[in-house]
Amino acid sequence: MKRSGPLQRRTPLARTGFKRKEPKPFALADRKTIERHTAMKRRVKRVTIAEGKRFIDACRGEECYLLVPGVCCSVGWAHESVVDCHSNQSRHGKAGAMKADNKFTVPGCGPCHAWIDQNTVGTPRQVKFDVWDRAYERWEPVRARKMGIEMQEAA
Repeated sequence: MKRSGPLQRRTPLARTGFKRKEPKPFALADRKTIERHTAMKRRVKRVTIAEGKRFIDACRGEECYLLVPGVCCSVGWAHESVVDCHSNQSRHGKAGAMKADNKFTVPGCGPCHAWIDQNTVGTPRQVKFDVWDRAYERWEPVRARKMGIEMQEAA
């Protein structure tokens, strides 16, 4: 290739006949762009870390609500291993490596939490879902009173 100057080179692209498009300085937005921006404004507000932390903090100092028979170490009293146990159900926002929403947490002791999250004994998934759902039914009104949230009654 022949160079015409010390910094100029001819590339194969220069010989193809394709020309670079000049950017338009003040191009008007097309309809798709306007619709996309409008849709972005309507996006549902996600729970912030501070708002979600309230649900997690409500689980501290509580007894285990999972109460898995033969596994639970905190029956009737608050154990130091009690932590918030997120739901493992996709209807609560669980997907892949993403946890469920923080409002779908239940206080559970360490052994019960491990039983829910890990399948070391071969318990069917539906049994675990049923245990978690029963615990959530008992925990939800207690958490609402503790956090000062009004419960919406089903019609």
